[in-house]
Amino acid sequence: MSQVIQWTYILAALLFAMGIKLLGSADTARKGNALSATGMLLAVVVTLLHHSIVDFRLILLSVAVGSLVGSLAARRVAMTAMPEMVALFNGFGGIASLLVAWAEFTKPSSTSTISTLAILFAVLIGGLTFTGSLVAFAKLSELKLVGVRLGKVIAFPGQKWFNALLVLLCVGVVGTLLVSTGEVSSLFVLLVGLSFLLGCSAVFPIGGADMPVVVALLNSYSGVAACATGIAIQNNILIVAGSLVGASGMILTRIMCRSMNRSLAHVLFSGLGGKLSSSASSTDGEAKPISAQDVYYMLEAARSVVVVPGYGLAVAQAQHTVKELAAQLEALGCDVRYAIHPVAGRMPGHMNVLLAEADVPYDALAEMDDINPLLSGVDVCLVIGANDVVNPAAREDESSPIYGMPIINVDSARNVIVCKRSMSAGFAGVQNPLFFKENTRMLFGDAKASLQELISEFKHT
Repeated sequence: MSQVIQWTYILAALLFAMGIKLLGSADTARKGNALSATGMLLAVVVTLLHHSIVDFRLILLSVAVGSLVGSLAARRVAMTAMPEMVALFNGFGGIASLLVAWAEFTKPSSTSTISTLAILFAVLIGGLTFTGSLVAFAKLSELKLVGVRLGKVIAFPGQKWFNALLVLLCVGVVGTLLVSTGEVSSLFVLLVGLSFLLGCSAVFPIGGADMPVVVALLNSYSGVAACATGIAIQNNILIVAGSLVGASGMILTRIMCRSMNRSLAHVLFSGLGGKLSSSASSTDGEAKPISAQDVYYMLEAARSVVVVPGYGLAVAQAQHTVKELAAQLEALGCDVRYAIHPVAGRMPGHMNVLLAEADVPYDALAEMDDINPLLSGVDVCLVIGANDVVNPAAREDESSPIYGMPIINVDSARNVIVCKRSMSAGFAGVQNPLFFKENTRMLFGDAKASLQELISEFKHT
């Protein structure tokens, strides 16, 4: 029986690895997700069969409740709330690791120093991940706490020193627990409390514009916590799964940082969204509104159109509408492509998921580095709900908080149409001089309603 379980673990690990590999392409992502889910199901089933369970009725009840919550979340959570849901799931992974490690710590049987260290590490990282993910959820949801919008940088004088002190306290408590031979339950509870406090204190000062990086990093933390828990309970498949999640999350974090031209340390300790300089907070010029009918005339004459989606597209749930507009343009012989910035939206890959839901062909999507050299020859750039990722201040204004961040250079196109509800700044809180460029026109209103009006013009002509 033991050999069967170990071989099943190996099969599950292979399914995990294959699943992650297939998730790298939109064409194979569904199959990759199915393979990874199958691997997890196998791992859970054989683990339950291998270990003595107090009451299988509780396990079945938990499976039923978890399946119900997961199904409802997958079907009913709007695309705009997908980043928040991912943040919550990261938090659930962290708290699950913490609880398993806590249960292992309270067992009467003695454990080795390595196992105890793994338990304490799982508690520390799991607790940090849990509360940090809750704060990330609040920031992504733009919730308010005592009148303060959490999406902004929330810090106090000496914040970094306070965080450093928390880390030192955690290290001190871990060291004490490792060498102590007496009653240590109060110290253990103190470590849990410190990990919770550290998670909140570490994420509060990070600006809302950095949330894609933070979500990826917290995902990595949840994997590391699971790996440590696997070492603590001597479960090989949990070690493998946690290592895969931890490594892939860290790779994604690095990709996100490179896309913003910022180091991880700069993201964590110098978040966007704080006080702006005077030059960054104001712009010279006047925005030029345009009607949907005039936009129709521009698009009808265009031979090439590049659509740049952003979070506003998700808010308006206009992904299907933009696909319908693209079909109208393509019927006239227009070449339509979608320019995707790596950190557009509120989580890694947010725009890719959004457009895939509308069955936009994957080969119509272009990455920032591929589309930028071509934009000078594009007739119309249609910016829908994007802001910070097309902000020329990142290229032109050294005093801007986003200076140096690679952007999609839509202002180099012949004409730019920006679909936006108002002239408000983006998630980074930085005004966008693109709105005042000579070749830019502002189509104000709800993105979905504006696009539907354009589609009506095409159909009635």
